[in-house]
Amino acid sequence: MWRKPPESEPRNKGCAGFSKTQVRLPNLRFPLRVIIVCVPRTIIQHIPAHSICERGMFRRVFFWLHLSAGVFAGLIILMMSVTGVIMTYERQLQSWEDAPYYYHPAPGERRLTVDELILAANRTEGFKTDNLILASAEDAPFIARMGRSRTQHLNPYTGEIYTPHSDSLSGFFAGVRTLHRWFMMTGEARSTARDITGAANLLFLFLLLSGIYLWLPKVFTWATLKVRVWFNPLANTSAARDFNWHHVFAFWAAIPLIVIIPTASVFNYGWANTLVYTLAGDSPPKRSNSAPPDPEEEPRDAVSLDALVSTAHSYSASWNTLSFSLPAPGAQNMTFTLDEGNGGEPQKRHTVTVNRVSGAAVAFVPFTDQSPGVQARRWVRFLHTGEALGLAGQTLAGLASAAAALLVWTGLSLALRRFLRWRVRTNNSVSETATPQSSSAD
Repeated sequence: MWRKPPESEPRNKGCAGFSKTQVRLPNLRFPLRVIIVCVPRTIIQHIPAHSICERGMFRRVFFWLHLSAGVFAGLIILMMSVTGVIMTYERQLQSWEDAPYYYHPAPGERRLTVDELILAANRTEGFKTDNLILASAEDAPFIARMGRSRTQHLNPYTGEIYTPHSDSLSGFFAGVRTLHRWFMMTGEARSTARDITGAANLLFLFLLLSGIYLWLPKVFTWATLKVRVWFNPLANTSAARDFNWHHVFAFWAAIPLIVIIPTASVFNYGWANTLVYTLAGDSPPKRSNSAPPDPEEEPRDAVSLDALVSTAHSYSASWNTLSFSLPAPGAQNMTFTLDEGNGGEPQKRHTVTVNRVSGAAVAFVPFTDQSPGVQARRWVRFLHTGEALGLAGQTLAGLASAAAALLVWTGLSLALRRFLRWRVRTNNSVSETATPQSSSAD
């Protein structure tokens, strides 16, 4: 804390017009080392003593709130951070696991039609295709899905249904994801677990914002800043190391985390989802109350799915995948999603609506033409994982998650040491109080 030196205190001859002021700052080697700073006397004279006390009290309140929130939610935040690191390259690892599904066709080998591939997929007992994914790559498999739980990979040239591989990675990542979201709970317990992780995430956001304030040194000098932005070689004790690392990792991870943490709340809370649309100057989409298509109005002269697919992908020369759901009986149009990216880049996803009778496009809506709220909501989904920025974004999100795990670890370590020191002081105080009483009794 700043203080005005007494008049009898000698001036620093090297600082004309300045007062030599002692400031107690945390130092990694000497935690309460006194640092001498030259400060203009006019500044010190015009700082009210009560404002200094108020700022000190405000900082102490923030510190204890920060510490309490970290202790209360630390282990949950640690779990979410570690699982986030594990899922960093999930998309790439699953693509690697699916390598056996790729087939190199012979020259001139004919690719089966979409209708033929659907019939081949539906030969599996109990399987009825309702969603499909086609890839532009010639050797990529045809993917048929039934709901969200069942998927089949087919050879697009022979119609052979590939024998599922062990799915060890898919199963592993599915387990990690359920742990990340709701502690691997099922049924009604899942809702409770989701509330807990959602609340812990909000506390994590408070920790980040309050930590930014607490990170700021009381005096801005290179000496106080450098030990907060980079590793201190003089931190030769575990306490000093944890203090240094807590500040360093907070500095480098703050910007990515300020994106990752709030975007997670959108998945947990309806008000957060609504807030995304509001901030984008839009309103959340309302559920359609229109009646479902009448099966009696099913077009009898509808064109083939191949013709519809051909119309859809003609709107992009660089499409990678084309996904669509089979139309309900009586539907006049079909909507296709063209993806020009890796599957996690919303800015490269566009929609095409095609009439089933004429085979002509009814509407083409690129990402930039979608409503601001829809654009923002889709960005939120993939900014949370970093996939929206490609491989570099995934890497950055993974590193930020690793830094978050270290922030929790070092923060809990510092809190535990503070608690143990308090216990020692309390025990010593009790012992000193008891000693005079026992002496007087003698």
